[in-house]
Amino acid sequence: MLNPLPVAFIRWIVVLPLLGAAINFLAGAALQKRFGRTAISLVGCGVVVGSFVIAVGALAGMLQLAPAQRFMLDDLWRWFDVGPLRLDIALWLDPLSMLMVLIVTGVGGLIHIYSTAYMHDDPAYWRFFGWLNLFTFAMLTLVLADNLWLMFVGWEGVGLCSFALIGFWYRERSNTNAGNKAFIVNRVGDWAFVIALYALFSGLRAVGHPTLVIRELARYAPLIADHPGYLGMSLVTFVTLFLFLGATGKSAQIPLHVWLPDAMAGPTPVSALIHAATMVTAGIYMVSRLNFLFSMAPATLEVIALVGAATALFAATIGITQTDIKRVLAYSTISQLGYMFAALGVGAYDFAVFHLMTHAFFKACLFLGAGSVIHALGGEQDMRRMGGLRERLPITFWTFLAATLALCGVPPFAGFMSKDGIIWAAFSRGPLFIWALLLTGAGVTVFYMFRQVYMTFFGDFRGTHEQEHHLHEAPWPMASVLVILGTLSVVGGFVMLPKFVSDFAPFARFLDPVFTAPATHSLMATEFHAHLEVYFALLALAVVAVGWILADACYRTGSLDAASLSGFADGIFYRLSLNKYYVDELYDRAVVRPYLFATRALAWFDLRIIDGIVNLAATLTVFASWLSGLLDRYVVDGLVNLAADATLAAGGRLRRVQTGSVNAYLYGILAAVMLILVIRAMVRA
Repeated sequence: MLNPLPVAFIRWIVVLPLLGAAINFLAGAALQKRFGRTAISLVGCGVVVGSFVIAVGALAGMLQLAPAQRFMLDDLWRWFDVGPLRLDIALWLDPLSMLMVLIVTGVGGLIHIYSTAYMHDDPAYWRFFGWLNLFTFAMLTLVLADNLWLMFVGWEGVGLCSFALIGFWYRERSNTNAGNKAFIVNRVGDWAFVIALYALFSGLRAVGHPTLVIRELARYAPLIADHPGYLGMSLVTFVTLFLFLGATGKSAQIPLHVWLPDAMAGPTPVSALIHAATMVTAGIYMVSRLNFLFSMAPATLEVIALVGAATALFAATIGITQTDIKRVLAYSTISQLGYMFAALGVGAYDFAVFHLMTHAFFKACLFLGAGSVIHALGGEQDMRRMGGLRERLPITFWTFLAATLALCGVPPFAGFMSKDGIIWAAFSRGPLFIWALLLTGAGVTVFYMFRQVYMTFFGDFRGTHEQEHHLHEAPWPMASVLVILGTLSVVGGFVMLPKFVSDFAPFARFLDPVFTAPATHSLMATEFHAHLEVYFALLALAVVAVGWILADACYRTGSLDAASLSGFADGIFYRLSLNKYYVDELYDRAVVRPYLFATRALAWFDLRIIDGIVNLAATLTVFASWLSGLLDRYVVDGLVNLAADATLAAGGRLRRVQTGSVNAYLYGILAAVMLILVIRAMVRA
């Protein structure tokens, strides 16, 4: 049921960041030169904050409505009207998209404010905010899209903006390579997304309801539940598997996770924006939005749960050996996204979105805290050259620690409410190995996160004397943002408490109208009694404690030698983890090198064979032209001239017969008659 209230305000949530991008791109250089960076900051931050204010107002109005009325449509204009395909540029605001808008504009707005100090000395300040604004516009288009094609426009938009922002400092080749890698890897997922859309539209057209409008899909999707698909799968399974492949690209899951660690090449605010509030959550949002479709595909949900759980542990084990402060957080992001997908795979859609929200708080805080450290150290990112910073950077330290505790799932921090809920859902609804992977990943997460805390903030400073001399706390635009995000990392989870603590769960009830489809898939088992949840929560806390104690012994007290641990099993695991299990090398040998070889072979073929054929053809053409000239000159023209000359000669001679003398004509007649008589006589004889 649509909300009868005016909804034209929804469009301004999207239009304001687009307006900011247009101003910064078209007039930003002139504004920066004329009025300084303050003008760029007011435009770049003001439009996103404005969108957030409108979103808060929309939330207040939505909460006054009954759950069945919390659906708003802002239909702008007709976009496609080709055959059976009719789509509008329309924005759909419901509890799920409302939550995403608040995260994108709220956390994204804080990142914009943080950037005013972090990027203050960059000469392309206006261009940076132009791309940030455009990125926000694309993500808002994605989450508010009324139909899947418009969602894909936003999907591609965030891919384009991420390419530009990751390679923002393009004068360094490594940065442009990282941007290219992100763009190319995501094209694989986007290709799968498009195939899924065509297959879905084709199937719905076959049953008489051709549409890609999301609210209509929820009604018509059951009609294709048993519709035959492709590759021996049902249509629903085929479509959802390819949609999930698209999600693995945007949300960096195995095997398309390789772009995200390299995305650290961009400025730190970009890392926070991509990894916390926007791009990487697009895959989670898409699966959650289409939960009614995925719940009809048990096999797909099994794949999602398995890939998510495997990615959660896989990325965590890489994080324990990385030394770049941002790269550790990058693998943490991949791991936490794995938890979200595992929750989706076992049908716990509300916990997946809940962890998406809390992750936006604490991961943005962690990345921006890392940016504060890098800013204080003049660009240093290697944790081996840090240490002892907790006293010199107190705000950064305490907010970073709060976000770390949230990520590790320590109660009562936000991550405990969301991540432990996912682990419990995996045990109560899915097979045991999914739960075991997630639980093990939780322990590894605690180890590498406290390893990072201890290497960065504890012990003696290991940098240069010049760096130590210039150590300073972050300026107020950065520090204030850290305080806000650190606070949200502490209290952000209280909107959905564990059942063994309380039934207080307004977050889940708010999303209930969206997640109406039952998760009736093969992973679902008989729900365990809620009282067991407390014991498994205690088990999870025990795993957390083990990881913390181990990290403390290795990197703070020094009672356990970390080098001896890395030499376990001849250091095989350490080398695998340090080299990211050689996945990039595998891609290089299996994909990149064969592709380059093929392109070079084609180039050689083009240069040697095709160009040779073209040159031969050109030579033959020139020769044929020359020969044609000879034939034209000496044969054609010769014959024509010979005929003309012969005609003229014969005419000249025959002309003498016509003398005009009658006597001559009579003599001629007489001679002819005599000749005839002689010939006749000879014939008779």
